[in-house]
Amino acid sequence: MPVKYLNIKSLSCFLACFFLFISVLQAAEPTRVRMHTSLGNMEIELNVEKSPRTVKNFLNYVNSRYYEGLIFHRVISGWLIQGGGYDEELSIFETDKPVRNEATNGLKNVRGTIAMARHWDPNSADSQFFINLKDNASFDHQSRSPRGYGYAVFGKIISGMDVADAIGNAETHVVEEFDKDVPVETIFIKKVEVID
Repeated sequence: MPVKYLNIKSLSCFLACFFLFISVLQAAEPTRVRMHTSLGNMEIELNVEKSPRTVKNFLNYVNSRYYEGLIFHRVISGWLIQGGGYDEELSIFETDKPVRNEATNGLKNVRGTIAMARHWDPNSADSQFFINLKDNASFDHQSRSPRGYGYAVFGKIISGMDVADAIGNAETHVVEEFDKDVPVETIFIKKVEVID
């Protein structure tokens, strides 16, 4: 009887330590970044739990300082702002390999969320992201088809939504294949830094 008691006690202690270790590891994950732009700063809370691959991909670009000096190249008032792929000359840079789409994670493209931009292929997102300026339900996952797969939300703005709106209200013009959505006055991403 005493031996069984010690085994159960040891197992309980091991499990308690294990779950404490896991919670410490999860707490150590970066969960917030600050995006410095030429119109002000935005603080973004990343959802590591529901978008682990997407957050890891985004943080790889953040930690390599990839976004520094890039621009918001697509700005549509009251709809979205998109950046993270082009510089002031609208030149594009080499990216890491695309990340698998996590649009099935249950997060919705509502106002203030940040999601991955992509091409027709659902799994083609790399460095570009967009911020929703309104609820965009049509961007949510609806089916496994390329059109219906959706865009993976991986975080939300918790401070600086006024900056996102100011970017969205910038005057735009036509620039070749970029259509009419390029800001007349360039809006830079100065840097993105992990703050928590």
